Amino acid sequence: MSDSAILDDVGSRLRTLRTERGLTLADLAETTGISVSTLSRLESGQRKATLELLLPISRAHQLTLDDLVTPLQVADPRVRTRGSHRSGVTTFPLTREPSAIAAFKQVIAASKEVRHPTPGVHEGYEWLYVLSGKLRLVLGPHDLTLVPGEVAEFDTRVPHWFGSADQGRVEYLTLFSKQGERMHVAVSTGGPQK
Repeated sequence: MSDSAILDDVGSRLRTLRTERGLTLADLAETTGISVSTLSRLESGQRKATLELLLPISRAHQLTLDDLVTPLQVADPRVRTRGSHRSGVTTFPLTREPSAIAAFKQVIAASKEVRHPTPGVHEGYEWLYVLSGKLRLVLGPHDLTLVPGEVAEFDTRVPHWFGSADQGRVEYLTLFSKQGERMHVAVSTGGPQK
C-alpha cells in the first residue's frame, strides 16, 4: 500500500479507534486541541491527514504514529492441521500454540462392528461437547449416551472410554488439561450476584 493510500484510509481507522475507546469528538478535541469540525472532517476523509494533526491524536491515544496510521495486519486465522488416526478415531488439534489447556475436535467413524469399552485412566481433566451423532461415554460406574448439545466434564483419573452409541459417526469437541484444572464457563446475567 502506498503512503498516499495509507493517508487516504487513515480517517476510518481514526474513527474506529476513537469509538472503540468510548470517546466523543468533543473529548478528543479537548485532549488534542484540534477543533471538533477538523476532527470530523479528518475522520470522514474530507480533510487530508497531516503530521500536525496526527501527532497530537497519536499522543492522545498513547500510540506511536506508525501504530496510528499503519493498517493492522491480520494473519490467516484458520488453523490448518492434519488429523491423527487411532482405533477408528480421528483427532484434529484446534490450537497451534502449546498451552495448559489443549482443544481438539474428535471424529469417531461409523462402523459395522460393535466396539466394546476398554476404559483407561491418565492424569488430567477433560471437558467435551457433542456436535453430532450419539456419543457413548463410559465413566467409572456410569454408561451414558450424550446427544448433540450435551456437555460432560470429568477427572481423567476415573476410568473412562468414548465410542459411538449406535455405530454411527460421532463428532465432538474436547478441552483437555494435563494439570487437572477444571474448565470454568462464566456467564454474566448483568444483575448483581446473590
